[in-house]
Amino acid sequence: MNMFNPIDAWLEMKARLPELPIEGFGLTYMYPLFILLILVEFFNAKHLFDLKESLSGFAIGIGATFARLFTNVLEVTVYMFLFWWAAPLRESLLGYTALGFAWYVWVICLVADDHNFYWHHRLAHNVRLLWAAHLPHHSGRQFNLTISIRNGWFITLVKPLYWLWMPLVGFDPIMIATCMYINSMYQFFLHSQLVPSLGWFEKVFNTPYVHVVHHSCNTEYLDRNHGGILVIWDKLYGTWQEPIKGVVPRFGISHDPDTHNPITHNLFEFQEIWRDVKTSPKLKDKLMYIFGPPGWRHDGSGKTSQQLQQELRESGQFGKVEAEPVAVRA
Repeated sequence: MNMFNPIDAWLEMKARLPELPIEGFGLTYMYPLFILLILVEFFNAKHLFDLKESLSGFAIGIGATFARLFTNVLEVTVYMFLFWWAAPLRESLLGYTALGFAWYVWVICLVADDHNFYWHHRLAHNVRLLWAAHLPHHSGRQFNLTISIRNGWFITLVKPLYWLWMPLVGFDPIMIATCMYINSMYQFFLHSQLVPSLGWFEKVFNTPYVHVVHHSCNTEYLDRNHGGILVIWDKLYGTWQEPIKGVVPRFGISHDPDTHNPITHNLFEFQEIWRDVKTSPKLKDKLMYIFGPPGWRHDGSGKTSQQLQQELRESGQFGKVEAEPVAVRA
């Protein structure tokens, strides 16, 4: 009896997938550009870097790249299956087999992809289990371009779920994967403090000046500005926050593992969830520790980002950094 070999299965799936041209473009041009920009930023703003943290970030990024390498093949394979499985249904109900590759379909696909990313990102901040997977991206205490590659190793396991509807309605899987890739490439440039406000541009598009808010752990800035390329989603769904004059961003997370070990950064919040689940008295509480918002505690000793922000507004101190309370959240 032959044993199932996951490596052979992965290689077989990969061999059946058509080549994604933009990946070759990324390896040849974009990745070298990213490394060059990180070096330029480092030599122009060494005070924004911590060597141990940067090395840890690269280690986390390498691990995330390998995780993405394996899950990406399965992801595109599932998209292709759904795309062809639903083709007869689209033909009978909607009158078309596929949406094709016209320029306007590319535009629609890019916008839909960015909308998917917004909800993936927002829920990763508001569901503790997902936050545990996303947390390594926010655990750096410095904010520089190395943060852009500092991605959790497990978030890629759930991220594709938000895109499953797209092949069902007729977006080609290669188009979907390409738009996701473009979105990721764009977001690399968001992780720098050296870019000033870009004026009218950031009324529509995400910029480093806007994204600094998202990575700040100041109470005013918690769980804000989740968008990838466009800022419209945050404004539409009520999670937008302009940078506040006088509020100096603080980076990192309040519940910090106090180590540069990349394995710890990817596992410790899962361990914290397990500890809380074991010690909580009721099933409802156990489920809240898994699927509820970070910071929630059954005895009221912790506060969510929304509770902290509400308290700050009621105190009249919102935006006044000198009177800001310490954030208490996972």
